[in-house]
Amino acid sequence: MSSPALRHDASPTDTHITRLADRHSDMSGSSSTKTAPLCPTDHGAHAHAHEAAPSGTRKVDRKSYEYLVKSGIAGGIAGCAAKTVVGPLDRVKILFQTQNPQFAKYSGSWAGFPTAVRDIYLQAGMQGLFKGHSATLLRIFPYAGIKFLAYEQIRARIIHSNAQETPGRRFVSGSLAGMVSVFFTYPLEVIRVRLAFETRAGERSNLGSIVRKIYGERAAPPSHNPKNPLTATATHAVEKLTPQSGLSNFFRGFTPTLLGMIPYAGASFLAHDSMSDVMRWPALAPYTVLPNTGREEAGKPAQLRYWAELSTGGIAGFVSQTVSYPLEVIRRRMQVGGVVGDGHRLGIAEVAKRIYVERGWRGYFVGLTIGYVKVVPMVATSFFVYERAKFYLGI
Repeated sequence: MSSPALRHDASPTDTHITRLADRHSDMSGSSSTKTAPLCPTDHGAHAHAHEAAPSGTRKVDRKSYEYLVKSGIAGGIAGCAAKTVVGPLDRVKILFQTQNPQFAKYSGSWAGFPTAVRDIYLQAGMQGLFKGHSATLLRIFPYAGIKFLAYEQIRARIIHSNAQETPGRRFVSGSLAGMVSVFFTYPLEVIRVRLAFETRAGERSNLGSIVRKIYGERAAPPSHNPKNPLTATATHAVEKLTPQSGLSNFFRGFTPTLLGMIPYAGASFLAHDSMSDVMRWPALAPYTVLPNTGREEAGKPAQLRYWAELSTGGIAGFVSQTVSYPLEVIRRRMQVGGVVGDGHRLGIAEVAKRIYVERGWRGYFVGLTIGYVKVVPMVATSFFVYERAKFYLGI
């Protein structure tokens, strides 16, 4: 059993985890000890050399159906918890990023955020602060579930041992996992942004009405008229072949989203795993790690205390938001292209140029302060809930 000195700052949840782990430890008897991989998502680097796992702490094969389902459920729950914590912040950030005419005047100052929250609350009450949240949860459960599940599976195939635990491999694993999740859930993201963008008091938008509105929007004719006959013919052919309405409207901003996911998800998982390693350094472990919560038979290190896990997630959120924010701003502007401007569909380069002409380089960082306020607690909550959910689910 661990000494009381290691438990003085544990939360009720951490204390419960420690008690469960103590029982598992008692059941294990005098089984041999061995250093587990540092990264909290590692499995099996040394597990083949360990004795058979005791009852209640059996190893679950990462490629098994059980592991896939449980890791997906853990990721989905983590995503929903994180998005609920920051729902109002997300609404205001979207209004700032997309230069909503009613709220553009508030962006760019520290006082703008509380003023915008107050105006939304006075106009539509608490429901207004969570407008679009149902679509958010509908999207985030599969998105987060697929992202965490994909990360576990991809890194298992890219990283086979501790010697391969390099920043590059971790970054690639996270980037690919983020891209996979975007492929499956992007239309729901467009619906969520449009629900959050709507601010007209006399018009109550719901999920069904927004879907019909997006589907029925038609792209305006292009504003350019090439003089070169060959270019004009090619442009005309592309315009004829490109759908001007319907399902294609649900993929506005898909390319910058996919590009933005490379630095965002890659940096997020890399920062989290790297900070988790730091938190488990021998000099810090007595203060950051919950005693007797490691699962050596599964190659899993001990759980971090609640404040340490939240700190690693918060740092991951800060890093990932910083490196990917300009692409996120471009993506948001493309997603609301049907309700702002002249309505014609814009490409990445054209949107980037417009942002620069309107506000200079600072335009690519509009709402970044709110982004930090939102993303840091969101990512911290996400990783914390995910790691705890995996622990309770036995994976």
